[in-house]
Amino acid sequence: MMPNQEMDTQSVEQRLLEFEQTVRIGDTGRIRDMVGGLHPSEIADLIEALPAELRAVVWDSTPADQRGEVLTETHDEVRDQLIAETTPEDLVAALEHLDMDELADLDEYVPTRVLDALVQAMDMQRRKRYQAVRNYADDTAGGLMDADAAAVRTDVTLDVVLRYVRALWKRDHNLPEHFDSMVVVDRSNRYQGMLRLGDLISRSPDLRVADVMDVDAAPFPADTPATKVARLFEDRDLISAAVVDSDGRLLGRITIDDVVDVIREEADHTLMSQAGLHEETDIFAPVMNSVRQRAVWLGVNLINAFLAAWVIGLFDQSIEKLVALAVLMPVVASMGGVAGNQTLILVIRGIALEQIGRANAWRLLINELGVGLANGLLWALVVATAAMLWFGSVQLGIVFAMALVINLINGAVAGTLVPLGLQRIGIDPALAGGVLLTAATDVVGFFSFLGLATLILI
Repeated sequence: MMPNQEMDTQSVEQRLLEFEQTVRIGDTGRIRDMVGGLHPSEIADLIEALPAELRAVVWDSTPADQRGEVLTETHDEVRDQLIAETTPEDLVAALEHLDMDELADLDEYVPTRVLDALVQAMDMQRRKRYQAVRNYADDTAGGLMDADAAAVRTDVTLDVVLRYVRALWKRDHNLPEHFDSMVVVDRSNRYQGMLRLGDLISRSPDLRVADVMDVDAAPFPADTPATKVARLFEDRDLISAAVVDSDGRLLGRITIDDVVDVIREEADHTLMSQAGLHEETDIFAPVMNSVRQRAVWLGVNLINAFLAAWVIGLFDQSIEKLVALAVLMPVVASMGGVAGNQTLILVIRGIALEQIGRANAWRLLINELGVGLANGLLWALVVATAAMLWFGSVQLGIVFAMALVINLINGAVAGTLVPLGLQRIGIDPALAGGVLLTAATDVVGFFSFLGLATLILI
């Protein structure tokens, strides 16, 4: 696995290096050949990996029939830049071939007059599909679906379905994406089940669809959150699934490629949120834009640092009398922070998977308290021994051990309650949880260690 990953990394690096060299030479023909041989997702990756001044060169060299798909693959800030540099006429030409769900994902970024021109150029069927997708938020099953779902009725034979599939191929020279099944509906367009491709081609053509369809394949209500859709696709090993309205009528179909995008976005969100950044952040954004985005988070962390420093300042005289306190106190805060982060990550994951709620939150807290106490006692023995050997003071070792136990328990409590509390008030735990946890473990760690030392040693 690793050799392939290394080869992929090298190819990206070589592509970037070769492209920059070609741009400097000014060989426009070579640039068009390079860009034209890439998949739209690869073009998007290349654009995002280049400084802003070189992105226009790639975009201008991108074939018109690929530009729409490139826009769907780029992050918000880069997409805005590309759209701003494109004339309305070229933008219409780039977007007119997109699927309705892809166009709906882009419509908030596209100028109104361009969007109006696209809608007016649609036939009635495509316009209805587009409006169906637009009615739902992007982060729901309705927003993910493709409204062009191949559907068959229960009362037709498999032979009729096979002839229908052949007609689709003859008309479009293609079949729907990830064509593993067809949606089965009744005469009122209400969902009945799924007809698997394997059953369609292997069973007797004289059988009716109702005889072989999978009635256990549950559809997604249109308002199902995208994260839940992704989780169920993973749990049930789905390739595609139907989407229905509140009355059970078929609206469209979700395919695995849409779900992979959701999973990737969730991973990006979790990673970037830990630094207070948005998953759509442009790595080559203008300096002032990046400054504005990051300054707020740095300010929040500065407040935490001043709070911890204030706690230390309360015991400045104790530290002056016993320098060992200054040497050991970062250890207490650090151990509490690590333990708290372990719990925090576990709880955030549980919240995301809907494994934690009111029914089991207190049991989880008790369990994490037990883990914190056990780890505290274990490592208290280690640090007490180290402190006694290092500074030759049994009392210092005992104080050090007691403070460590307190802060590891505090880390377990904060790591559990902080994300649950943030979720309750509607704040993303992945965004704010780490900052609040650090503040809690630093303040309690310093206060417990320096406070106990002041009482017992000084």
